Amino acid sequence: MVYAEVPDDPTAYRRQEYWEERYAKEESFDWFKTYADLKPLLSQYIPSKDVRILMLGCGNSTLSEDMYDDGYHNIVNIDFSKTVIENMSEKCKDRVGMEWIEMDIKDLKFEDGSFDVAIDKGTMDALMCDRGDVWNPDEELIRTVAQEVDEVVRVLKVGGQFLYITFGQPHFRKRHLERPCWTVKTSTLGDAFHYFFYHMIKEDKALESSTA
Repeated sequence: MVYAEVPDDPTAYRRQEYWEERYAKEESFDWFKTYADLKPLLSQYIPSKDVRILMLGCGNSTLSEDMYDDGYHNIVNIDFSKTVIENMSEKCKDRVGMEWIEMDIKDLKFEDGSFDVAIDKGTMDALMCDRGDVWNPDEELIRTVAQEVDEVVRVLKVGGQFLYITFGQPHFRKRHLERPCWTVKTSTLGDAFHYFFYHMIKEDKALESSTA
């Protein structure tokens, strides 16, 4: 089912109430790219299928299901929508070992260094919807995105990877992703309309908040 309604106020994408209402009506929707599109890059960066993967803001995307069916069986999906977590947990109940947890991406309830890979496919974009000048983002946006990225750094193992898929161009996104513990690398997806794949590897345990 494709969700055709676009909110009059794009900041609705940041509100939990919007997603609860939407997920009550919508069975599945994929932002940007599907697993078939992303598989060449994901296979390159995640060659082992035994790694523990954190899916940030999973929504009702088929990405986790398709990855599971392709052999990635250790996937933890989180979203702040209780409705979508309940729906996806029921839908995927036969995919043994895959977890669905209601959780805020800015306040992860996991131990330090507990994941090999974290994936964000469009979730960070929702945090940025219509938040002033993209060239000069406001302080609230900077703090909000920094919370997500800093939490990802914390829960990744040394050598762990953060993969981010977005339509956001590097001159708008890299500033939010840069940390002392990694180098931000970018690949481009698509032909007429480009999407971007950001790849980061945690090189050490240092974490200095970009808001410090």
